[in-house]
Order: sequence, then structure tokens, then C-alpha cells
Amino acid sequence: MTERKFEALNVPPDALEKGGIEILRASVSEGAVSIALRRAFDDPFTWGVLLVDLARHAARIYGMETEYSEEEAMREIVAGIQAELEDPSDPGSTQALN
Repeated sequence: MTERKFEALNVPPDALEKGGIEILRASVSEGAVSIALRRAFDDPFTWGVLLVDLARHAARIYGMETEYSEEEAMREIVAGIQAELEDPSDPGSTQALN
């Protein structure tokens, strides 16, 4: 049997230095995404800002590590968001945990 290993990311250096709370953890396991999150903001609008910030960071990584330019990657990310909003592939389920 193959040992299953979870590969966690490191905490960002500025968060270690300044403190804070983790608000989002997303993992891929057997091709499926698993998410844990904390509401964290009083206004849901702020989640929209955070999601765009995440998209920008992802596009930059694609620009650095693949044949995609940052701009091409962002276009693909936006297209994926739009497609998923219009026709969700899997709405999943959500549970509030303490």
C-alpha cells in the first residue's frame, strides 16, 4: 500500500511576523477540491476582493511556471469563473464547524 502524504504550504512570512488568522485552506485530494474557510469579514463584498486577489496570484504563478503569460492565465481563470457561475459542475455542501 502506498503511503498517503499531505503536502501543506508554509505560512506566509508576513503573517508569521505580524500575526493573524487563517481564513482559507484549499486542498486537492484524488482530483476533488476540499475547502475549509472562516467567514472572517463583516461584508461579503470583501470576499469578492479576496477572490480576485487569489486569481491575480494564481495568474502570476502560471506566468512564472508555465507557457502561459500572466494575462493569458488571468483570461482563462476568469473564463473558468464565468463558466462555473453559469453552470456549476458541483455545488458541493457546506457545514458550519467550530
